[in-house]
Parts: sequence; structure tokens; C-alpha cells
Amino acid sequence: MVGIIGGSSLFNSIVFEQWMKEIVETPYGEVVIKKSGNVVFLQRHGPRFLPPHKINHKANIWALKEKGIKKVIAINSTGSLKRTIKPGTFVIPNDFFCPWVIPTFFENECKFSIPVLDKSIIELLYELTKELNIAVKKGGIYVQTVGPRFETVAEINFLKKIGDIVGMTLASEATLCIELGIPYASLCSVDNYCHGISDKPLTVNDVEYFQKTNLSKIERFIEILIKRVEA
Repeated sequence: MVGIIGGSSLFNSIVFEQWMKEIVETPYGEVVIKKSGNVVFLQRHGPRFLPPHKINHKANIWALKEKGIKKVIAINSTGSLKRTIKPGTFVIPNDFFCPWVIPTFFENECKFSIPVLDKSIIELLYELTKELNIAVKKGGIYVQTVGPRFETVAEINFLKKIGDIVGMTLASEATLCIELGIPYASLCSVDNYCHGISDKPLTVNDVEYFQKTNLSKIERFIEILIKRVEA
């Protein structure tokens, strides 16, 4: 069983329209999933589109564990911290940076986990993107911020020394998956240059434009991924 977690770019996608809808009860609240064969799709923002700082990550990941998911492939929207990583392309990160507040299932116990993104899933994602001739960078550091606002120029000037892309969800999901023993990796859609990286001012319209541009590539990727899982 494979779980696909999607975000804002897939909120109105037609790929999962005909999939069977199911509500999963968890200790952290209800989660809506869609299922077809051995694949489960979970919209991280929920059916009413919660903003990133309100996403119920614990409920989401618990629901996937409850449904018997053995590996998770996430699709994450990001901004680029490097001029060489252009909007409209993709990154498959091999590590993440988030030394601030992050959710955990170990609220009342001192139980450690080793945070790693799964190498075998990373290889699979790279193989599929190259098969589709999608421009992709294999490897890179994902930096997670809190949101929902974008980062200041000063923040980006600091973060660009550490990472390659910025988002608001991957580190939370990956950490919780790792705590439950579920391998996790992500295909990150680069939808904008971060604030101050490009000479052109950052606008929400530009972000939305590249989200729409990348959507068809993401949908093709998911379709071939599903065929590979079901083969």
C-alpha cells in the first residue's frame, strides 16, 4: 500500500475524482482519504483547505498508518532559494531543515527518532521524472517555515545559506512518518523564486501561475506512479 500526499497544487485536480472516498477516525480527528487499488490519496489541507499552519499533520499521518500504508510519496509546493533552481522545475530533496516547532507523536515521552528521507523512494521518484522528461534536481535541502506568510528578504538571505527550497509542510510530515516507521520522500514543485532571490518582485500571481504550469506535469507523474505501484 502506497500513500500519496498532495497539497495546494492538487486541490482541484481531476486525477482522484472517481476514487472511493473514505473517512478515517483517528485519535487526532477525522481524515478524508481517497482510495483506488493499492494507492491512497490524502489531501494534506483537508476538504476545506486549511492554511499550512493549521494542517492536522498528526491526524493525516495516523490515518495513513491506520490504512496500512507502507510508504509515503508526497507532492510539495516550494519556493527556490537558488537562482539555478528555476520556477517550473522540480526538486527531490534528500534532507530537510526545521530546528523549530515541529509536531511529534511522542509528546509525553523521551523517545528519539532518526530523521531521514527514504533513499529507495528518492530513486523511484527520480527514475519516473526522467522517464517523463521532467526537469528535476535530485538531492537538495528543504527548509520548512511556519507560514502562512512568505518569508522576508532577511529570512531568505539567511535560509539560502542552508537550503535549496522552502516550504511549510514536508518536515512535519516526514518526522511523523518516521516516528511511525513509514518511509517518506517527496517530489517538490518549484513554483516561485523566494523573496529577494530574483530581481523581479515576488507576487502571489506568479506563484499561482507556476502552480498551474506544473500541475499537468504532476498529474502525469502521479498517473505513471500509480501504474508502477499497481503493476
